[in-house]
Amino acid sequence: MKQRKNKELSSKDLTELVVKGMTEKKGLDIAILDLRKVKNSITDFFVICSGNSDTQIDALANSVEDEVYKISKTEPWQKEGKANGEWILIDYVDVVAHIFNKERRKHYDLEELWGDAEVTYLEDSMV
Repeated sequence: MKQRKNKELSSKDLTELVVKGMTEKKGLDIAILDLRKVKNSITDFFVICSGNSDTQIDALANSVEDEVYKISKTEPWQKEGKANGEWILIDYVDVVAHIFNKERRKHYDLEELWGDAEVTYLEDSMV
């Protein structure tokens, strides 16, 4: 992907950078929810993954931020959950990354909650 100025980065391109950050640290069960056609959605895309430990979840979050910043020079609008290590949310306005431990992910089940979204699951072999 070519380096672009921040304002030229589409939500789809930003989603690809988030996915790249997740795959760099072996994020599990990566899912992309396309919310662009969902009525009253709060963003264009959710990108969701799981980690096996607090350490991996933290590393995944750092990797997402690093990948996005490296190409787009974009900082997250908001971040939540760094302290608890169960669910880290990184909000880039048009794209929101969710990094869960497996139990929290099952509990909140965002894929089901946003059931009208088009969901793409990355194959584990790609991770």
